[in-house]
Amino acid sequence: MTARSKSVVSDAEQVQLAAELARLGARLQVLETETNLSRERLLRLYKEVRGESPPKGMLPFSTDWFMSWMPNIHASIFMNIHGYLVRHTSAKGIRAVIRAYKLYLEHVQLNDLEKVLSFTRAWSLGRFFEGKMLDTAACKSCGGKYVVHAMDLHKDYECGLCNVPSRAGKTKKRAAAEALKAPARTVAPIAMPVPAGFLLGAAMSTKRSKRVAVALAD
Repeated sequence: MTARSKSVVSDAEQVQLAAELARLGARLQVLETETNLSRERLLRLYKEVRGESPPKGMLPFSTDWFMSWMPNIHASIFMNIHGYLVRHTSAKGIRAVIRAYKLYLEHVQLNDLEKVLSFTRAWSLGRFFEGKMLDTAACKSCGGKYVVHAMDLHKDYECGLCNVPSRAGKTKKRAAAEALKAPARTVAPIAMPVPAGFLLGAAMSTKRSKRVAVALAD
């Protein structure tokens, strides 16, 4: 294969990668980082794929977002999937992130859950791990691995599913959704166990699942 043919093939692979990232909702800055295409080409490609101009603003730069209750659970699910793919398949780098995120979306859809982690958040999460800013720690109660600050003390760590915070799941978005529902019920809802999450759910006991369901239903 000639150098010119290699260049054409490489360029086509870069365009395909950029298009796939755009379809998954990646910000333009992610496309610029993961491909060698010019900004002008990426802008045209993004508009063609998404049908709109890319959003402006900075990428997520704080690790604290991943420490709140719901984002931490979803971030932990994603990193467990990503770690499994890296260890047991040939997927590396951005390809591993893409495959892990698709599996995360499939898990969310199958279990009728809210998608908390955007692709850009998932990509940033991987970068924080590469920069040794975040790590995983095993919960002393269930043994599941959860996202934590790398410099924190993790002895006797207990995850947010074993020790559910009092206001877990009580977000403005959830409150607005509840307000649009039918008039308030007079009978208290029965807390049903939530679906077991991929990789993390295996460690969830029935008792703990009920606690999580009560927190989400409040």
